Amino acid sequence: MLDALEVVTVVGVGVMVGVEFSVAFVINPILNALPEDSGQLGRAHGGRMLGAVMPVWYIASLVLVAVRAIAGWHHRGAGLVVTAGALLILSVIMSILLLVPINNRGKTWTPDSRPADWKQQMNRWDRLHQVRVAVIVAAFTLLVAALV
Repeated sequence: MLDALEVVTVVGVGVMVGVEFSVAFVINPILNALPEDSGQLGRAHGGRMLGAVMPVWYIASLVLVAVRAIAGWHHRGAGLVVTAGALLILSVIMSILLLVPINNRGKTWTPDSRPADWKQQMNRWDRLHQVRVAVIVAAFTLLVAALV
């Protein structure tokens, strides 16, 4: 049973990390290269779509890691799993305090309603998101190292 939990946990966290990595290093650079209105509209749509899905995914990933840490407390790698969980908690705190407020503004913008500094706000979101991606990549790496 622990093996099945580990597979589900690694796949769930891994796919979440992959989505966030692709947003940081593929999707947003593509959107940033589009003409202003297209890029801004794409980011607003992405903010609405991923803003609805990712909180559930982050919490589910954190729950899976916590369950694995408890269930495998006396197994090898327990400390690495707990550390991975702590990094996921940090990513959730970063999201709530730093990224969600910007996303909540950006997802409502249209070419007619966006503020003059919308690009600066999106650039700030991008930088913060890249830091968050580094945190969740580290969490995923520790999780995999603990279970291999």
